[in-house]
Amino acid sequence: MGVTAVMTSRDQRIYEEAAALWKELFRDPPPAQISGGDLLAIITGRLGDPNYNRLRSPYLRPSTITMPATITGGDETRA
Repeated sequence: MGVTAVMTSRDQRIYEEAAALWKELFRDPPPAQISGGDLLAIITGRLGDPNYNRLRSPYLRPSTITMPATITGGDETRA
């Protein structure tokens, strides 16, 4: 989706924020004729896969973590 002559204020704000982020990350102006949503898609598409393991978060207590149930044979156990 390209940039059209008529943008809503929401679309304009998204474009401005995405363009500012693009300039900070790449030190170049954003590509011409591209929407804010498309800019964000390009930026996030270039991000690496984060090494994030929620179960090892310092903000979670071991007592609040429930692991998936194990299903063996015909017996079902649910957490």
